[in-house]
Amino acid sequence: MSFRDGDEESAGDGGPIRVLLADDQPLIRSGFRVFVDAAADITVVGEASNGREAVALARSTRADVVLMDIRMPGLDGLAATRMITTDPRPAHQRVLILTTFEIDDYVFQALRAGASGFLGKSTEPAELLAAIRTIHRGDALLSPAALRGLIARFLARPDRAHTFDRERLVGLTEREREVVALVATGRSNDEIAAHLVVSPHTVKTHVNRAMMKLGAHDRAQLVVAAYETGLA
Repeated sequence: MSFRDGDEESAGDGGPIRVLLADDQPLIRSGFRVFVDAAADITVVGEASNGREAVALARSTRADVVLMDIRMPGLDGLAATRMITTDPRPAHQRVLILTTFEIDDYVFQALRAGASGFLGKSTEPAELLAAIRTIHRGDALLSPAALRGLIARFLARPDRAHTFDRERLVGLTEREREVVALVATGRSNDEIAAHLVVSPHTVKTHVNRAMMKLGAHDRAQLVVAAYETGLA
């Protein structure tokens, strides 16, 4: 387990995006560190070899994005992701799942655990850097249409457990409900704005308020909420 001083300037203060690497293979962590640190706007602030170390370092380093392996000894990456994304202390931390096991079931479990994205370890370095930036600004990594398809298949499974229920819809305005339903169709903020004849900024405001009211920490979970509550 290694880390940089948590008092360094964070991305939220205008500094580089702070990334924590969580993987039980040192060579893989070293490889990720080389090209992540090579980016001018991203820096590695810590390395964890298992899920428990990842949870502890996410708190102490104030990492903005955690690159999380799924299969690790002790606490696995999915459980660690759930602990990080539900911890109220470190605000706005995002988890990007990286694994060699690119199968739907892991995607579903990662989304339920609160991950904001999912990539295979065969991803090109430039794609990973772009993914980190995407996750950091609060967007889901998967394209909206792809995400919608995955979630639709997930919700059709008989063994699934609900994360959101219809009672959470009470606090939403009619416009917020309309925007959430449109988000679930795979449309971007600009496309929703054109459809509703409002500004993209107005749409972004509605999306952010809906996420706060529903307890969804990013756009991926907002799509899950839309399907589970019947808005989509």
